[in-house]
Amino acid sequence: MPNRVEDLETRVEELEATVRGLTEELVEANERLRELESEHEEETEIEEREVGVETDRSEETKSEDDAANDIIVA
Repeated sequence: MPNRVEDLETRVEELEATVRGLTEELVEANERLRELESEHEEETEIEEREVGVETDRSEETKSEDDAANDIIVA
């Protein structure tokens, strides 16, 4: 019977070590996910700003074209 208790104690220690290892991996994975999400948000913001700049330029070109048309028509 004492052998069974020792086996169970050994098994519990192994399981506790496994849980600790998995917990550390989970924490590291969550940190990495946060980093990747942050990088993705930054990239998205940059892309949105670039698209906004291009849109502004397109509107400026249209305004210049409209002004040129007004001059020609007038």
